Amino acid sequence: MVMAGTSDARKIIKKLSFTGNYILATAISLNGGELAKQAGADKVLVGRFDSVKLAEIIRDNEIDVLIDATHPFASDATKNAIKAADIEKIRYIRFDRPTLDIPDNELIHKVNNFGEAVEEILKLGDSRILHLAGVMTLHYLTGRIYPHRIVARILPTTFSIEKCQEAGIPPQNIVAMQGTYSKEFNQALMKEYDIKVVVTKESGKSGGTPSKLQAALELGIHIVMVMRPEVSELKGKTIYNSVDDVVEEIKKLE
Repeated sequence: MVMAGTSDARKIIKKLSFTGNYILATAISLNGGELAKQAGADKVLVGRFDSVKLAEIIRDNEIDVLIDATHPFASDATKNAIKAADIEKIRYIRFDRPTLDIPDNELIHKVNNFGEAVEEILKLGDSRILHLAGVMTLHYLTGRIYPHRIVARILPTTFSIEKCQEAGIPPQNIVAMQGTYSKEFNQALMKEYDIKVVVTKESGKSGGTPSKLQAALELGIHIVMVMRPEVSELKGKTIYNSVDDVVEEIKKLE
């Protein structure tokens, strides 16, 4: 079973699909579920599952190994996965994207959570903000910052657009796109909207963080960087930073 929803998870599914193993994947969106299916998953379940429901899924589908390849910031999903695996007494493997070495730069403001991110933004004055940290974190900003100051780049889904509308983001400030982008593309977007502050997460190379950093730094734009949450439940668990290492570990268990 692969808890998916990331490009890394799709790579794992694709490689495992050639090993002959039965692969059940979970995703929180229909789009994520479809991508997991295209990657080679035999069965896909879509939804937000707590530990009890995950344990039920594991039991009903006779799962032997749970691979948690969820986003580095999906800490609740990871906690639920660990608890479910422990309940059902199966092997838990965590894939965690390699962390980035964030340079020391007066334009980079590292924070531990989105509450701290808002405080940093407020210190930087009344400027235009580019939000690159996921639609589910928009409310932290709009709760204290005038929504017309915020440009949100989001996934092109009805859910994400509706979330922006609920948060009060004006239509002209909603940029609906999917993928990771080059430094040049990010810079074009920043210039077009006259951005002075970028809000993003330390999501690793596959999350497009390096090109966002390079784009903003070259333009002299402040970056408020939310660092990854620590998950104490991962202590003592098997963690890999390489997709190939995860696949090799599964092969050993066959």
